[in-house]
Amino acid sequence: MKKKLLLILVCVFLGITAFKFVEFPETDITNGIIKAKLFPDESKGYYRGTRFDWAGVVPSLEYKGHSYFGQWNQAPYDPKLHDAIMGPVEEFTPLNFEEAKPGEQFVKIGVGVLVKPDNKKYTFATDYPIKNAGKWTVKQKKDQVEFTHELVDGVGYAYVYKKTLKLVKGKPELILEHSLKNTGIKPIEANTYNHNFFMIDKEPSNENIRIVFPFDVKGDGKGFGSIIHAKDKALSYTREIVKGDQVFSAGLQGFGPNAKDYDIRIENTKTRAGVRMTCDRPLEKIVYWACPTTSCPEPYIKLSAQPGQEIKWKINYEFYTF
Repeated sequence: MKKKLLLILVCVFLGITAFKFVEFPETDITNGIIKAKLFPDESKGYYRGTRFDWAGVVPSLEYKGHSYFGQWNQAPYDPKLHDAIMGPVEEFTPLNFEEAKPGEQFVKIGVGVLVKPDNKKYTFATDYPIKNAGKWTVKQKKDQVEFTHELVDGVGYAYVYKKTLKLVKGKPELILEHSLKNTGIKPIEANTYNHNFFMIDKEPSNENIRIVFPFDVKGDGKGFGSIIHAKDKALSYTREIVKGDQVFSAGLQGFGPNAKDYDIRIENTKTRAGVRMTCDRPLEKIVYWACPTTSCPEPYIKLSAQPGQEIKWKINYEFYTF
């Protein structure tokens, strides 16, 4: 009886494992210093929502025995849930949403052509119908994965978007290289931000987590002044965030117009591990959001590409211990 039960459990385990492998293609990259796992999104990718760019879901990254990402969302998994995603993931503001009438289409870079169902304002939590997901191409190497998204919407927007997640040779660094070529007849004007779903060594959002800036940061909003404080050049918690708490600022203040202020660190002072985020473009704004499992500085930048123009930008993640 025991042997039979054990056999059943093994079969179930193997079945689940096989299901996950088929359902969510995975790839590993390393430079000998950092090890990272990616979900290269295809027709059956881990994330199929309409909020975030489908390229570059990173369920895990390890450096010197420290982990930086993981499954922070405790809700039942649904591939179309707007935040069923992990890692340093990005979102672009929608193109043509305000002008579109109900039933007409708009564009999300890195997602595709979507349908506007009604006259309500755009909300990132809405699962908009996908009319055209475009064409994805994925190229993998030992230390990097390159995603290319080609899209033509039929009414003037078209682009070739490339995003490469690359580990730097001989350094504990991950670079997100981007290029966007406007192949349509309409100009592309958008903002993009990285949500940065960090969970350093799976530490809860508490007094052991701090976020450091190169300027005197100021912030207000839900939880500011009670659960979290903006003082001098850092955000620090007064206690652990628990279920039901709200920590959110629509815009931290204090940064200037130069790219040098896009220089943000998040650290776990308990395990002595951190990461530094920099970019070659100036900040447009910084949103801050946190829940019990993750603390997320969300830096925005502005993008503009005229028809025929190609623009490029990079975000650098430097992992360290202290």
